[in-house]
Amino acid sequence: MSATQATLVPRITLNNGALIPQLGFGVFQVPNVETEAAVSAALEAGYRSIDTAAIYGNEEGVGRALAASGIARDELFITSKLWNSDQGTATTAAAFELSLEKLGLEALDLYLIHWPAPATDLYLESWEALEGIAASGRSRAIGVSNFLPTQLERIIALGGTVPAVNQVELHPALQQAETVAFNRAHGIATEAWSPLAQGAMLSNPVIARLAEEIGRTPAQVILRWHLQQGRIVIPKSVTPARIAENLAVFDFELPAAALAEVDALDVAAGAGRVGPHPAEFNG
Repeated sequence: MSATQATLVPRITLNNGALIPQLGFGVFQVPNVETEAAVSAALEAGYRSIDTAAIYGNEEGVGRALAASGIARDELFITSKLWNSDQGTATTAAAFELSLEKLGLEALDLYLIHWPAPATDLYLESWEALEGIAASGRSRAIGVSNFLPTQLERIIALGGTVPAVNQVELHPALQQAETVAFNRAHGIATEAWSPLAQGAMLSNPVIARLAEEIGRTPAQVILRWHLQQGRIVIPKSVTPARIAENLAVFDFELPAAALAEVDALDVAAGAGRVGPHPAEFNG
């Protein structure tokens, strides 16, 4: 089953040619002691992209699951992220090495600056350190997370590597039109974290009605909405049945009218945000 499911997941070509599965598995807020089981269940279900971060404190659990899976390394796409307190030239390099050690890997597929952390304003130094990591071959692609267009512009203005990915909070109540448009214009893939608004959108009456009409779950409706708009998406769960359910979204499509109804759920002025604002959060 897992191999079959894995082949169903489309891959997105990033701006440096690397291929990332369009639907992956996130482990935000999963305790380290539970992470191995959750990631193992995801790999068994057919996920091949796993998204973690240093601040999650569960890179070791991810690494144990990867080692135990028996899945060839070149079939996997592993992402981790640099935490705010580790930004800066030397500290970025050290943090990257520690993430590799905890994951038990020789290289990552994607390494991201987790937040811009504007109070310290060190993300340009960190970006240049990430460029060195990419040049060494120890991360196939590099990118950012939670960056606004103004912050992305500063990175692009350096004249070097354009981020391959910008991973942002994105769900029906927070659709980030300006950021998504900027990403698209500059060849940056948009990846949605908290794609279900930490579960808040599952009880939305419009989503619930659409799910009933097409015979799918609310989570599947939302994930399908993301996928049909070309985004990368990384839902999280620790329940094996839900993990498998979230992957079972490649045998149907939402009609245009349903997509429009979900589009209409965007909340004005970013009021639908469930996480911190990138212009304010410093960790």
